[in-house]
Amino acid sequence: MRKSTKQSRSRVKAFLIIGLCLPVGAVLFFWLFAMPDVSSLRTTNPTVTALIEARQAQAAEQGRTIGRHWTWVPLSRISPSLRQAVVAAEDALFFTHEGFDWEGIKVAAKYNLEAGEFKRGGSTITQQLAKNLYLSAERSLIRKAREALITRSLEHHLTKERILELYLNVAEWGQGVYGAEAAARHHFKKSARDLTANEAAWLAAILPSPRRYDPLQKTTFLTRRHNRILKWITRGSPQSPKLEPAPKPEPELEPDSEIEPEPEPDELSTEPQAQEQAEGYNESPTSE
Repeated sequence: MRKSTKQSRSRVKAFLIIGLCLPVGAVLFFWLFAMPDVSSLRTTNPTVTALIEARQAQAAEQGRTIGRHWTWVPLSRISPSLRQAVVAAEDALFFTHEGFDWEGIKVAAKYNLEAGEFKRGGSTITQQLAKNLYLSAERSLIRKAREALITRSLEHHLTKERILELYLNVAEWGQGVYGAEAAARHHFKKSARDLTANEAAWLAAILPSPRRYDPLQKTTFLTRRHNRILKWITRGSPQSPKLEPAPKPEPELEPDSEIEPEPEPDELSTEPQAQEQAEGYNESPTSE
């Protein structure tokens, strides 16, 4: 009798395991089958991103239209100061990790558990690129899992320099402003290649909340963040990030068109975070 009961329980457990594994396996298979072909990004620049489409959809729902300022430039035409400032502010270990900052993820997970919701992402530059290019603004474990798969694929198929080039060209830097070139022209009336260290630090400082902050309208929080970034890229500090070597001159990739219409949380700031952080696209280590 006991043997029969044990066998019955074993069969029930087996069915439960199979019942759980089959849907999970089906979802994973679908994800892998529907994964974007990131290898094409080696030689081709994206013509639109999920972030741009989401912003346009949000505007349409509100009965308004927004312009789109976006000019693609190769990494060699972006100021070294801006490249360094963005890495320092958003992902200090970018050139040494393989797409994930595990210590940052652990800190973010602890913070989210204590808050009872997804409020901090702990995202690397590669993870932010995955979101900007392909994903919705939903904050969920399912989206994070898909983001992780795309992040791993980006790191596998692309060089660090190419990932940084893509990120700097698709990052949001204001209302309808995307990429370093459009940001430099919008905020400082100059090309991205001519940005000074001071200007680059201001642009990097607004990245966590690009639609809220303006480098020409300096708040206490923004000024403090700018000063910290500027110190990292001009004088260095014990927490200075590993920065990339200067890129070799390279031909511009197609299409190259223009379409017109900190490593640590800032514990001293008490300013509320911007709406776009709640919408899930900006999850730098400084986001709260």
